Amino acid sequence: MTDTPSDSPFDFSEQEIEAARVLFQRQATFVMGAAKLEQLPEPDLPEIAFAGRSNVGKSSLINGLVGMHKLARASNEPGRTREVNFFDLDGKMRLVDLPGYGWAKASKTTVKKFQDLGRDYLRGRVTLKRVYLLIDARHGLKSVDTEALDALDLAAVSYQIVLTKADKIKAHERVSVAEKTLKAISKRPAAFPAVAVTSAEKGTGMPELRAEIMRTTETAP
Repeated sequence: MTDTPSDSPFDFSEQEIEAARVLFQRQATFVMGAAKLEQLPEPDLPEIAFAGRSNVGKSSLINGLVGMHKLARASNEPGRTREVNFFDLDGKMRLVDLPGYGWAKASKTTVKKFQDLGRDYLRGRVTLKRVYLLIDARHGLKSVDTEALDALDLAAVSYQIVLTKADKIKAHERVSVAEKTLKAISKRPAAFPAVAVTSAEKGTGMPELRAEIMRTTETAP
């Protein structure tokens, strides 16, 4: 299933893994980017959202989940994702790319505007099933991530940590950073008590993450 199955904290049957693979092979399309709360699409499908620091690998992870190279557009300019971007998975669910945080080149006014948009989405989206907060496995949780964790707890939205770029560190380092991350969020009220370890480039952890999303959204392939 992956090159490092022991990294996964999840227990999925082969049938679930296969069903999730089939689900995420369905046609995925970009729907829209919303810069204002009133521009959001109707809440008529289950949604899962991805959040994280700029350059943490959100676009790569979304593309990896659906097996497409250019669905979500990556940028060399930190903080370019300044809208809430919606992707439709064949009418089954929506994948939502939230504005990145932690960039230094944008003005404080710009930063606040798009962070507020993300918070408003989190608080008011009735179809939002879970937020996946991406953390670079090479660095673990940083102080800049604390504000995001606090906002998720305040919004009372279930969220799960996903470590990205796991192929860039050794196996024992992956285990260590996953354990430290899990301990750091253990007392946070909205945190899901498991840490996913992934590499969009190598495919590590992706089958299990697809299965976790399928289970969370209660979506059939």
